[in-house]
Amino acid sequence: MRKPGRPLDAAKRRAIVETAAQHFFANGYAATAIEQVAADAGVSKVTIYNQFGDKRALFAAAVECECEKMRGHFSLEAMPSGTIRERLIAIGEAIFAFLFRPEMIQFERRIAAETEVEPAIGAAFLEAGPWRMKHAFAAFLRHAVSIGELRIDDAELAAEQFVSMCKGMGDLERRFGAEVTPENSARRIAGAVEVFLAAYGTANHR
Repeated sequence: MRKPGRPLDAAKRRAIVETAAQHFFANGYAATAIEQVAADAGVSKVTIYNQFGDKRALFAAAVECECEKMRGHFSLEAMPSGTIRERLIAIGEAIFAFLFRPEMIQFERRIAAETEVEPAIGAAFLEAGPWRMKHAFAAFLRHAVSIGELRIDDAELAAEQFVSMCKGMGDLERRFGAEVTPENSARRIAGAVEVFLAAYGTANHR
């Protein structure tokens, strides 16, 4: 791997990463060419290699950039006011909207297929995307614990449980082409929040 060159200004770097994300999400990893990313971002191929080292590192940066849109929902600054129930419902709705986008479904299918050939691609995706999102949500849960809204011993596990309940069978259904209606999604999310608060809510915040 080449050593990174001199840092680019933030706007140029973001343009490269966002352009790469568009290509990776539309075409998958294998079919994305660094040359095309460079051309569309208005930089040279050498600039990309100097900044990111290799294609896999650019892929990780692109996935992280995309998932930042989701992690923003967990930040204390962006979190809407309201009860812990209302905030968890808002998070559940954001998770659903983010993961069930047609382009995300297509991207996951491509990456899963490419991971069978090159496992490191899957590892890069998990590290830059789902695992970072889980850590961010766990941090939100720990904050809720610190102010007495929840009682959780293992925030990382609780984060996984909440997301899994919100997705329910809808995650499997969407992968195999079944319609996932807004009504069913709302019912799953509301049910997930109720079960979550029954398990982890404090007496005054259920």
